[in-house]
Amino acid sequence: MFDSARYLERIGAPAHASLAELQRAHLESVPFENLDIHLGRPIQLAPDALFDKVVVRRRGGFCYELNGLFSRLLTARGLRVTPLSARVATEPRDGTFGPEFDHLTLQVEDREGTWLVDVGFGDSFLEPLRLDDRGVQTRVGRDFRLAPEGDRLMLLRRDDSGWQPQYSLSLVPRALGDFVDMCHHHQTSPQSIFTRGRLCTRATREGRVTLKEGALVLTRGTTREEHPVEGEDARARVLAEHFGIRL
Repeated sequence: MFDSARYLERIGAPAHASLAELQRAHLESVPFENLDIHLGRPIQLAPDALFDKVVVRRRGGFCYELNGLFSRLLTARGLRVTPLSARVATEPRDGTFGPEFDHLTLQVEDREGTWLVDVGFGDSFLEPLRLDDRGVQTRVGRDFRLAPEGDRLMLLRRDDSGWQPQYSLSLVPRALGDFVDMCHHHQTSPQSIFTRGRLCTRATREGRVTLKEGALVLTRGTTREEHPVEGEDARARVLAEHFGIRL
């Protein structure tokens, strides 16, 4: 089923797009969302199922789906792609992290180097980070660092209060099938953040648009607006208008 041209049309990227352009186009076109979990629809990691959901039905997904599918596009373009496991910071201030396979991210190698690529972590770096660079890397106005931590790397993002951990990254090569158990956990466990409320969010050229329970949040630069969204009919209109999703 996989069709690179159709995928590129889905994210609005030209055939000659660079790796950075592909990541940013994806983040601005395909939302990070957990809506199927709350509809009782099992999330499948089979390659054709991912393509059908994201490209054919023009939906979004969470990390296992989005990075799992994006890896196929990059591989089809001749890049070497390795899935990696990360433990997400749950309580950044006290150093608490989720378990291994909590998050799927990608190591990508091209002629310019080795990159950390991620289209499945919500509000994060919009363009790839150099995986072998330990200095500050600025991407679209935000500062990030990859700091060594034993045999792992810590992804840090700078905000007004300093450097905040995002996730702890293992450099051990993985396969998509390694994430199946945690994918099931995040769909079913009361301890999973994804079972606690519906979320749909994507980057925009100006900032970000997010539909959470009861509200639409629009961010443009440093300006943040929150608008109440009451009732399922109103939610459906917002999903269609801002994300192109019709459930």
